Amino acid sequence: MNKNFALIGAAGYIAPRHMKAIQETNNILVAALDKNDSVGIIDSYFPKADFFTEFERFDRHIDKLRRNNTGVDYVSITSPNYLHDAHIRFALRNNAHAICEKPLVLNPWNIDALAQIEQESGKKVFNILQLRLHPSIIALKEKIITELAVNPDKMYDIDLTYLTSRGHWYFVSWKGDEGKSGGIASNIGVHFYDMLTWIFGPVKENVVHLKTSDVNAGYLGLKNANVRWFLSVNYDYIPEDVKKAGKRTYRSIVVNGEEFEFSEGFTDLHTLSYQHILNEGGFGLDEARTSIEIVSAIRNLTPIGKQGNFHPFCQAVLP
Repeated sequence: MNKNFALIGAAGYIAPRHMKAIQETNNILVAALDKNDSVGIIDSYFPKADFFTEFERFDRHIDKLRRNNTGVDYVSITSPNYLHDAHIRFALRNNAHAICEKPLVLNPWNIDALAQIEQESGKKVFNILQLRLHPSIIALKEKIITELAVNPDKMYDIDLTYLTSRGHWYFVSWKGDEGKSGGIASNIGVHFYDMLTWIFGPVKENVVHLKTSDVNAGYLGLKNANVRWFLSVNYDYIPEDVKKAGKRTYRSIVVNGEEFEFSEGFTDLHTLSYQHILNEGGFGLDEARTSIEIVSAIRNLTPIGKQGNFHPFCQAVLP
């Protein structure tokens, strides 16, 4: 049976992946909201969807559908990070499940409050953690599980590097405002922290070496891994061979000296995420908690510079 979806944040960068996922899982987008009206992409997926630029009118419409027994089953949320919490609450209070982009919320205590509303409403909150569905990541997890079964105390040395170039617009938009995005670690790093703790265990130590508007770097001590990480939206830090290939994004994990490159394979992960949720799977509040705790701590930690176990790319930034 087809499910009815509403979408909050229809003009955003990631919204088309959600529209595509709704379509490819044979469901219907009945209403969408965004204060910006540059949403012609909807015509490629659901031209009959009602569209609103004002939350109040969208709220009234969703309430009307609910009272007419044609309400939405799911609300997909791709709004700016600081609005996720409010929009998830809106979904649950309208008798709908919430499917929210990462980071789910900006602070761990927001998860506690949402858990109460979940219980009151009987509806669920799902977080898009698509790296857990990436074939290469799944293969890596299976490999690590096999090795830890033989040696439970084995430690892995990991370098995580994620460089995704952004233009000047980034710093003018909500993404460049730490109060709204949570900063670079929250905005572009949260799903990597989720993936690493999913594979290598809980956090024992969290250190920040570098924190600027366009670069964050630090160290995570996990149960079975020492992780040096470097995140940036600055094109200048992308390796020269990647630049020469015409690419503006570089994702790399080096595990015990072996490069594990996974820049490809992201095209269909949102559809897989929706299928997982609709098949009574999905990743909920408990799965989201660890990564939110990590980025919240990073936001509040003071950088220590080039001390201790820092990522090699810090040499290009710090004196």
